[in-house]
Amino acid sequence: MIDWDDIRYFLAVARGGSVRAAAEGLGVYHSTVLRRIAQLEERLGAQMFEKLPSGYRLTAAGEEVLELANQMEASSHQLETRVFGRDQSVRGLLRVTLAPSLATHLLMPDFADFARLHPDIEMEILSSGELANLTNREADVAIRVVYDRKTLPLNLHGLKGPELFGGVYMSCDRLAAWRAGTPDPIRWIVISIHGIPDWASEGEVRTTGAPFRITDAEAQIVAVRRGLGITTLPCFVGDADPLLVRVPGTDLHMYGTLWLLTQGETRKTKRVRLFTEFVSRRLAAYAPLLAGLSISRD
Repeated sequence: MIDWDDIRYFLAVARGGSVRAAAEGLGVYHSTVLRRIAQLEERLGAQMFEKLPSGYRLTAAGEEVLELANQMEASSHQLETRVFGRDQSVRGLLRVTLAPSLATHLLMPDFADFARLHPDIEMEILSSGELANLTNREADVAIRVVYDRKTLPLNLHGLKGPELFGGVYMSCDRLAAWRAGTPDPIRWIVISIHGIPDWASEGEVRTTGAPFRITDAEAQIVAVRRGLGITTLPCFVGDADPLLVRVPGTDLHMYGTLWLLTQGETRKTKRVRLFTEFVSRRLAAYAPLLAGLSISRD
C-alpha cells in the first residue's frame, strides 16, 4: 500500500522542482525528502524523477503519478474538512490569516479578548503577509481586504465587514516645519512593491526629494514618524497615531471591504463560528475608524 506521506513528498518535489525547495516547504531535512522519494519509487517499481543540472524533472511514470497524487491530495483535504466540520468542541487549534497591519494595529487586542473567553482554543495567527490557502487547510479563517467581491473564490463562505479607507500622512512636526518654510526636502515614503498610488499625488505639500523605499509596513510607519516625508496608510493606522496628521488637501481612498472568509465544512465547527461572530461584531464597532470618520476631515 502506498503511504500518503510519500505522496506528499513527491508532490513537494514535483511542484518545487528540487529536493531543496521541497525540504524547505515541508520543514524537513534534505535527506528525509530523498528517503521518502526512494521509498515511493521502490513501492511503485519506477523512477519518478530525472535529476538535471537545473533541478528535478518528472519522468513519464512521474507524470502519470502526478495526476493521481493531485486527486489523492484533494480527497485528503476534503476528508479533513468534513471531519473538522463535525467538531463542535470549544477546544483545539484555530488558525487565522490576515495582513500584518490588521493584526498589529487593530485586532490583536480583540484576539486577546477572544483567547481569554475561550482558554481551551489554541490560536495561531498567520500574519506574514502571504495569502494562506483555505481550501488546503493552511488556515481556518481569513480576514482579507477585498476590492471586488466578484474576485472571491466560489468555494469560500464570506461574512462581509466594514469598508476600509486609506489616506496620505506625514508627521505633525514635519508639517509644522513645512508651514514654517523649512527647506529640507520632503520625500515620498513607499513600500517598494506598491509605489505611489495615483490618488495620493494631489495635496498642498509637494515632494521634492528622491523617494525613500522600504520593504515592510512597520518600517514605513517609523520613517514617516521620523519626518522623512509623506506616505499612504490605512486610516485605522494613520488616524490612531498621535504623531501623524493627514496631509492638507488630500482625500481618502477606499482600499476595499473587509471580509471574514471560511471554507466548506470548516465554517460549521463551533470554534470557527464563535470566532467569526466575535470578530464580526468587533469590526462593526471599528467601522468609523476604518472609514476615516473618527477624526474631522479638515
